[in-house]
Amino acid sequence: MPDAATDTPSVEALAAHCEDAARTLSTLPTDTKNRALRRMAEALQAAEDDILAANERDMTAAREDGLSDALLDRLLLTPERIEKMANALRDVASFSDPVGEMSATRKRPSGIEVGTMRIPLGVIGMIYEARPNVTADAAGLCFKAGNAVLLRGGSHAFHSNRAIAAALQRALTAVGAPPAAVTLIPTTDRAAVEEMLTLNQHLDLIIPRGGEGLIRFVDETSRIPVIKHYKGVCHLYVDRAANLEIAEDLLLDGKVSRPSVCNALETLLVHEDVAEAFLPRAQELLDDADVELRGDAVTRQILDGVGEATDDDYAAEYLDLTLAARVVGSDDEAMDHIATYGSNHTEVIVSDRLPTARRFVRSVDASVVLVNASSRFSDGGELGLGAEIGISTTKLHAYGPMGLEALTTEKFVVYGEGETRHPVEK
Repeated sequence: MPDAATDTPSVEALAAHCEDAARTLSTLPTDTKNRALRRMAEALQAAEDDILAANERDMTAAREDGLSDALLDRLLLTPERIEKMANALRDVASFSDPVGEMSATRKRPSGIEVGTMRIPLGVIGMIYEARPNVTADAAGLCFKAGNAVLLRGGSHAFHSNRAIAAALQRALTAVGAPPAAVTLIPTTDRAAVEEMLTLNQHLDLIIPRGGEGLIRFVDETSRIPVIKHYKGVCHLYVDRAANLEIAEDLLLDGKVSRPSVCNALETLLVHEDVAEAFLPRAQELLDDADVELRGDAVTRQILDGVGEATDDDYAAEYLDLTLAARVVGSDDEAMDHIATYGSNHTEVIVSDRLPTARRFVRSVDASVVLVNASSRFSDGGELGLGAEIGISTTKLHAYGPMGLEALTTEKFVVYGEGETRHPVEK
């Protein structure tokens, strides 16, 4: 793990520079922002060798520290992942700029016309763990939405983050935008996080991305509003009217395609009417993919070689090739299970009965609910937002994957022709 540099500027000084940059960004023309984003994408790919070398340095240290396979997968950068980061920046450049959008004005009885204008939040603080792609994703989204971003990455991604941030700042300088708009805190000292969370005079929002422990620490420590996403305990419910072939596909994609991500499936719920038909086939497919299955008593009666699922299993975000299963007697029992163990992230129902699907959609409290589609679509890019800055599992001020619009707010704009609220005597 690298040591903090002795000449590192104070976190407050960095935040103040971000605040100055945010004032400039709030009125930056859309064309300039888009040109900068495309230049940032080019800069990432031009710096590929430096970024990969820095990432290998981080990966070596992370392996020596015994990081899990899931965290190593999140930390790893490849030419393909760098290209994906660059393309995400280009996607953000292609999206409509929300800043300055005006709602239709409404004429009030007083004669004034009232509307709202979308404006940046200001300075966003990002605290994240072994996810170097967040450096580029957060920078691009914040920049397009007119916000500066103060980044504090995890120690295991220290060199990767520095290489990415340096490339992005070179691009901003080249187009005449303030490089402090994308500022990385260049230290791994935990005290930097604690100081960052006190700077409510400079920062407007904190978005932490990482494990549940990090999120809870930030939420309990911060003087600044926090977007929370504790974990992703995502369920697939196979209804009694489900197309079982579709259910098999969604199960495999949701659990196996990339088990280390937060929109991967962690629990399978199966209606008792289709359990004997579906579970043996599901077990065969999961065994072929090296997935360990743990189940309730009914599941273990139907299947051989399945371990017992405990309450801890049903509450777990495995982020690995492990899946909990339960047979339920009704839709209500499935939804009660989700209410008890879910994390407000992503829930999926497989059903050919439209009334059942509609009831599930209305009743289940999750930021993304899917009908006959994979949980892996719970992603900003797949939902049409471009790169996402994070997923909110609380409802203020955003819920679900957060794209450009979630990084803005609205102010009221009033037009008049000399109207006063009270008579004026002269």
